[in-house]
Order: sequence, then C-alpha cells, then structure tokens
Amino acid sequence: MFDLPDSEILPLSRQHVFWTWSAQSKVTPIAVKHAKGVYFWDIDNKRYLDFNSMTMCVNIGHGDERIIRAMQEQAAELPYAAPGMTTRVRALASRMVAEVTPGGQLSKVLFTLGGADANENAIKLARGYTGRFKILTRYRSYHGATAGAMALTGDPRRQMWEPAGVMPGVVHFLDPYRYRSTFHRTNPDISEADFTRDYLNHLEEIIQYEGPETIAAILMESVTGTNGIIIPPEGYMQGVRALCDKYGIVMIADEVMSGFGRTGKWFAIEHWNVIPDIITMAKGLTSAYAPLGAVAMKPEIAAAFDERVYESGLTYTSHPISLAAAIANIQAMKDDRIIEHVAAMGPVLKRMLNDLGEAHPSIGEVRNIGLFGILELVKDRKTKEPLAPWNGSSPAMVAFRKYCLEHGLFLYTHWHTVLIIPPLIITEEQLKEGMEVLDKALEITDKA
Repeated sequence: MFDLPDSEILPLSRQHVFWTWSAQSKVTPIAVKHAKGVYFWDIDNKRYLDFNSMTMCVNIGHGDERIIRAMQEQAAELPYAAPGMTTRVRALASRMVAEVTPGGQLSKVLFTLGGADANENAIKLARGYTGRFKILTRYRSYHGATAGAMALTGDPRRQMWEPAGVMPGVVHFLDPYRYRSTFHRTNPDISEADFTRDYLNHLEEIIQYEGPETIAAILMESVTGTNGIIIPPEGYMQGVRALCDKYGIVMIADEVMSGFGRTGKWFAIEHWNVIPDIITMAKGLTSAYAPLGAVAMKPEIAAAFDERVYESGLTYTSHPISLAAAIANIQAMKDDRIIEHVAAMGPVLKRMLNDLGEAHPSIGEVRNIGLFGILELVKDRKTKEPLAPWNGSSPAMVAFRKYCLEHGLFLYTHWHTVLIIPPLIITEEQLKEGMEVLDKALEITDKA
C-alpha cells in the first residue's frame, strides 16, 4: 500500500521526523514492520517479545482481526462525524464504557483523544461542579503531557515547563510508598494499618492547610504507573474516598494505564471496592488500535451542566473509527475472558518476579498487581540506594536495557526500575521466555 522500501524507513525518519521525549541527535528508533499477539518484528525480521505493550496500551495484543475489521467497516460506512452529532458507535461505545465502570454507576461518558485530555476534562468538570479551583495530586505521578495534565503530574517531567507553561492551582502530596516511605525510614516495620493512617493524616493535613473550600478534586492514579507500580495499601483508597466525602471534594481515578484489565479488574480501583466520582481512561480502551480517551462520571457531575454550557471539546471528539475500535476491543475482552485471565496470571507473574528477586542481589523489591509489575533495582539492599539516580540513568541501567533489546525483549526502564507490562493475552510460557532474558540481563546489574 505504501511504496517505501524497508531500507529507506530509518534514513527518511531521521531526515524528517521530530521525536517526542527525546534529544533529537540521540534517537535510535526500532523500525517496526509488523506485530502479532505478544510479538513484533523489525525491518530485519528480528522478533521482539513485547513486555511493555508498546506504551502500556496494547492490552488485547497485536493484530487482533476483530478490532481491525471493525475499524475497516466503520471507515467504509462513516469515517467521521462532527462532535455535535451522534452515531451508532457513539451511542453503543458510551453504553459499553458505562457498563464496565464500578457498579455501572459512572453512567455519563465524555470521549476524548487520549489520556492527557481526559485528565484535562476531568479537572474542568470538577471545577465546574464544585465552583472550586485547586486540584490535589501526588508527587510520584504522571498524568499526561498537555499543559494542564503536566501540571497535575508530580514527577520531574513537569519541571521543564514551569512556571509559565503549566496550569496553576495544583498542589502535590506524598504517595503511600512502603519501600521508600518518607515517614517511616526509622520505623520500616510499622503495621500496615498505622502506615496507611499516617499517609491519610498527611493528606488531610494538606487539605486543611490549603483550605477544603478551595479544593475541587483529588486526582490519583489508582495504581501508580511509570513512577513505580505503587499499589495502595488496604484502607488507603477507602480513606481517600471518605476524605472526599467529608470535604465535598471530587474523587478522580486516573485509570489511563491501570484500566481495562491490566490489574485483573476492569479498573484497578475496584480492588478496594471504591467508587470514584470520575474515572479517566485511554490506552487499553482501544488497546491503542486508534487514539481514544474517555471521562466517565457520576450523573450528578454531568447534571451540573444541564443548564450551563460545557465549554470544551475538540474536532476529533468521539471519532467514529476510534469508537468502533473501542467497541470491538471491549467485546473481545469479554469474549476472551481477559479479566479472568489476568487475575489468574497475576500470581504467576508474582512467583516469577519473586524468583528473580531471590536470585539477584540488585533487586531491592518486586511488586505486581495482575500483569502490572516492576523490579526496583538497587546498589545495596540494606541502604536501598537506587541503581540510577532520581530522574536519571546509569551505565548499568543502559547496559541492562541494551542487553534485553539485543536478545529480543522490549521493555520499559524508568530511572532504576524495570516495568513488566505485557499484553494481557500473554501465556505462562511467554512470560517465562521474557524472564529468561531478564535473568541473564540482571547479571549486569548485580555487578554494578
């Protein structure tokens, strides 16, 4: 279809492409040719096991014909409709998304282009609903690269654009990160109940300092993503819900990465039987077969705009081809019992990660919930000194990732951590295949 020899892909890309998240002179992209299941191939026909679902998004796996056909059929029938119109796919997709939210209680759905603008719309909705301005988010967080979403982000990716390039009114607080707890460095064996209580007290103190009457929303990743797969302790999410209820604050769950089966539930927040007021989503919503995000909200949030105009929206809002992909993707997940599969594979991944942890002294801790896993690499287990500095890398981490790529394992490393986020269709044998490469690669970090 596209007349370009394989040999010209890289040279032409280097000549004309401006790369995101990269220093232009240092980009060394993989020239991907095709993909199927949990694998993809480059232009030299080298096969890679995808341990990152590309960008934590191809949940259903590569090359699913059901989704491809749905997109093709929609493109032939109606490739685009204006945002003020409705379509068969818009009606059906909104119902399907609403039905899989916790208890089906977030029954109004606003479609967006992706996760960043889903979070931007969520804060607009919260501010409009409450009449308040401030948004509380966590330091170890990432919520997207648009100006508002970058302001919500707590990690260093926001700092390049501060102060003029980001939205005001965001206040950050600390995560309940047990392995590196700010409050318990001299008391690491504190009970989980006391640990949880300390972090909830910290959050309530921030609320009091800022003034509850000024805070529109608390927005959190249900399970922290690239900043560490930090799984909240039992009682934490319930406590946040209680604080939101106490002070009239909107609770927003960012499920862009953790949603659509990643943790063994449709949404990670379900593990704690908590129903937020708003859920943001993207990535696994279409398994990235087409760009799409969404904001699901309780009816009372939507009702705030029954008589007033919601002044937001983009040209490609509710794009029919993307909605067709979402419908087919959600149906495929149901037909293939993906949620149940991930729930069964979670303990398998945990066992494999624990085995690596026992074998390699450079692993300080392993964590996972479903197929959402991480290795935290350290120079010394006792001191917990990270193998790479905060917001940086190290020769050992560079060599580790290079070894993995050379041996056909594609994954994501972030500072001193290694994320394990494969397509949700992965089998135990395929996980084992990846672990064998990791086992060898970790010999590099053990010597660092």
